[in-house]
This record gives sequence, C-alpha cells and structure tokens, in this order.
Amino acid sequence: MLIPLVVNWLHSLEILITMLQLSVVHRLPQRFRWLSDRHSVIETDDTDSEEHDVIALRLISHDGVPAWEILHELKDMLTAIQVDGKIAECEGQPCLFIRRCDESATNCCLKNQGVAIAETFIGR
Repeated sequence: MLIPLVVNWLHSLEILITMLQLSVVHRLPQRFRWLSDRHSVIETDDTDSEEHDVIALRLISHDGVPAWEILHELKDMLTAIQVDGKIAECEGQPCLFIRRCDESATNCCLKNQGVAIAETFIGR
C-alpha cells in the first residue's frame, strides 16, 4: 500500500520540478510599497524613498492555480537563502513581492533553479 503512495508523491514532485524549470517570471516596472503592517495590500510608489521599496515578480508562463502554487515554491526557495517574499494579487494576477535590495540575490537563486527571467529591452 505504501509503494503506490510514494510513486504518486514522486510523480507529483517531478511535475512540480518540471513546472519550476519551465517557469518564466517578469519584473513589473513599477515600484510598490505595503499599505498595511499585515502586508496584504499594496500600492504603486512614485516616491524616491527606497526604505520600504518592493518590486513585483509576475509569473508569465503559468496562470490560475498553478501560478499560485509555483509562486509559493519560489517563495520557499528564497526563504532558504534568507530572502523574505510575500505573495499577493496585483492587477488581477498573483505576484511575488520582494524588497528591492534583494533583487540580485533573488535573480541568482531563481536562475540557479532553472527559472527564466524575462527582461525588457528598449530599442534605440
């Protein structure tokens, strides 16, 4: 009885790892700040203050329930390297919010796990 459960668990884990490696995140261009201490409500921040500056990473390769699940896995990965992240909805989509000062560490961690980072290039 235990073997089928282990096989199903391993299959689910394999699917999740594949989804992470096929994930693409995009950094939203706006800067944000939390409106409350509960860190559940955000707003765009046009000030020059970087003290509470957070950025949003949106998953563009998945949507719906899989997007929420993948973002939670990404958040757990970042927790392992002591980067605090919060998941909240922004513009109708789930996003992972991190402090701006943690952006480089976040990008390195995600790339090392096979997550692609989409970047905007401005043509001249």
